[in-house]
Amino acid sequence: MVARPDGPEEPAEDRKPQSDEARSAFMPPAGVEQPAVPEEEHPTSEFALPEGLEGLEPEPAAEQEGSAFVPPSTYTAKTSPPAFTPVHGIPMVRLSKDAPWQDRMRTMLRLPVGERPVPEQAPKEGAAGPNVPRVLDLTLRIGELLLAGGEGAEDVEAAMFAICRSYGLDRCEPTVTFTLLSITYQPSLVDAPVTANRTVRRRGTDYTRLEAVYQLLADINAEDHEVAPEEAYRRLAEIRRNRHPYPGWVLTTAAGVLAGAASVLLGGDLTVFFVAALGAVLGDRLAWLCAGRGLPEFYQFLVAAMPPAAMGVLLTLLHADLRPSAVITGGLFALIPGRALVSAVQDGLTGFYITASARLLEVGYFFVAIVVGVLSVLYVAVQFDANLNPEGVLKPVERPVVQIAAAMVLCLTFAILLQQSRATVLFATLNGGVAWVVYASIAVTAGGSSVMATAVAAGLVGLFGQLIARYEHTSSLPYVTAAIGPLLPGSATYFGVLALAQNNLDQGFGSLAKAAALALAIAIGVNLGGELARMFMRAPGARAARRAAKRTRGF
Repeated sequence: MVARPDGPEEPAEDRKPQSDEARSAFMPPAGVEQPAVPEEEHPTSEFALPEGLEGLEPEPAAEQEGSAFVPPSTYTAKTSPPAFTPVHGIPMVRLSKDAPWQDRMRTMLRLPVGERPVPEQAPKEGAAGPNVPRVLDLTLRIGELLLAGGEGAEDVEAAMFAICRSYGLDRCEPTVTFTLLSITYQPSLVDAPVTANRTVRRRGTDYTRLEAVYQLLADINAEDHEVAPEEAYRRLAEIRRNRHPYPGWVLTTAAGVLAGAASVLLGGDLTVFFVAALGAVLGDRLAWLCAGRGLPEFYQFLVAAMPPAAMGVLLTLLHADLRPSAVITGGLFALIPGRALVSAVQDGLTGFYITASARLLEVGYFFVAIVVGVLSVLYVAVQFDANLNPEGVLKPVERPVVQIAAAMVLCLTFAILLQQSRATVLFATLNGGVAWVVYASIAVTAGGSSVMATAVAAGLVGLFGQLIARYEHTSSLPYVTAAIGPLLPGSATYFGVLALAQNNLDQGFGSLAKAAALALAIAIGVNLGGELARMFMRAPGARAARRAAKRTRGF
């Protein structure tokens, strides 16, 4: 019998046993008392203070270190502490209005989004906001002209950012790649962003149009000159419809004179000048014919490289006492893509690696086209036992007055091929003459390294070009690209191609590697000169330095 506290006793066989679900596995069975827990084994919370510490005042939260015994001060965002402010405070970024807009916008792009200063001019009450789709479309169209004209990706982004801020769209982010322009504008943190993009499908060299675009940008960013979006559209349409300053026959003549001046620069005489000019003119006309048929630029470069090589081979077969190697090398000066190479290296040095890789790949294709065109002609010449000797090109010839004049003529004709305005041709010519004097002084007179001499001369070209561009508030390309013409590696390219045609692979690839090193020296020197000009000029921000990417130390 089992006694029940609230009733009479009942037989044990009449009581139903409890199921497993009716009791816990940790509960002792009926009739067994639970033992008392020892005093020293009472469980405690990890957030509870130990005995003897209840009377102590906790240190301020800002001064005490984190501990498992200190209860957290907040669990929700509503009771969270204020944001951390450094002891020295957060510096206010102010951009100097006296600095060119290119430097101010470049500084803005390199600042984190949270540290960019807001526009100082507040919108007028009752005034309608900017037409966002219209402003974004105008920005993309101007960026397209700049990118197609050969500007670097960072300069294009700075221009796009400047246009948006001028029309009141300060929360915008431009993105530039080799063929795609994109810009995103977000009115506020709670509004959906607006994104527009544009594809660059065709590139053309017209520095007169590039200067006009920069003038439009200067007027848009000027405080004393208000340009409405519709007025900017009208001026942009006029720029796009503007005809080239030089007709086709002037460009063809300039290509011939450029090749002739390059051959004289390498030791040729008056006869060599005319032969090299004739070969370059034939190559230019063939390239125009291929362009009219819709062939890609690769085949245009390939065809344009054949006539100068054929003229040099013809002089060799006629046993003329001339320098056929100078004729071939002079024709290559008009074909080597120096402008694209400088832009590619500039994009790589400023952190735009996708655009730089695409530009370098384009330069590589053009370079291969030139090599294939010259190599095809030289291979045929070797089969006919043409005695081609590249040593005549490599021997330095000291004719200072004649060579300086030839270098300046080369720069003059190069500027015409780039469709530069007449106001910039003179300075580009003088800049190229100075570059050749510096190069010849180091490489020829002093017997120094040709790569080092090329880098120093190109650095001076970039420095002078950037200084005059900042003074004129325009692009530096018209003052730099034509001035590097005398420094292009025509001799090393021809020597490498000839060695490959004669089955001297080691010499051929070594010479082509030297040509690539000279080309990179030109591009790096030009970029370094421009950076030095920006470094020593007035800083665009009082407390905001022009930031660059930090070194990763290999990881």
